[in-house]
Amino acid sequence: MSRSDIGNLMCLPFDEIEPGEPTEAHEYLIQFAASQLGSEGRNWVPLVVKEIAPDQYQVIGNAFIYAVAAEAGLSEVWCVIADDKPETVSITRALAQEIPPKTNLSTASREEISAAIAYLTSQIDSPLKGINQASLIARLDDAPRRYWKNLQPITKLGCRITAGKKLKALEQLFYLTPEPMPEVITDRALLESLNTQQLKAMAKKRDIEGLSKLKKADLVNLLAAA
Repeated sequence: MSRSDIGNLMCLPFDEIEPGEPTEAHEYLIQFAASQLGSEGRNWVPLVVKEIAPDQYQVIGNAFIYAVAAEAGLSEVWCVIADDKPETVSITRALAQEIPPKTNLSTASREEISAAIAYLTSQIDSPLKGINQASLIARLDDAPRRYWKNLQPITKLGCRITAGKKLKALEQLFYLTPEPMPEVITDRALLESLNTQQLKAMAKKRDIEGLSKLKKADLVNLLAAA
């Protein structure tokens, strides 16, 4: 294959194409699509393949189409030729909806958080059904999530998210790339996300006296004003 083939639509012999990641589609759906296609049919939705050897290819996207072509007994299939970069595989599988969506909560905008929560609550049997979406989105947007190492702080936002099925559902959708915690913290939202012992240790480093009698709210006020 020459570099000029990349991006082209080509009709390739089916026996020159190896499967990639298998489709998760039910056998019934594969059989139904194959019955519509027929052995002389044409896959109007092409496979996306990369070359792995001379005249040998591997599927990197639209695995469902490969399974349908195999079921229908096609001798040739139409394919889009892609390069072999890892990011090309990731992009292709994302566009084919073959990988679960994930949002970086550390850097996500309010709109991205809103779309992710709406998607999650729309799923059948979602444990988040019935929660106040607007409240959850607003509190996540305001939270110091760029420093979070896990999603446990969500349980303290007052959004009726507990460390059970609801939190696990969010963990399936969000991931984190935390920044290092700053040496001196005055951000009230970040201070409120810390526990009393952490706040006292921070206050001690700033030579704040009389810590033993101070409650969390007092510590937050002192550290935010320092």
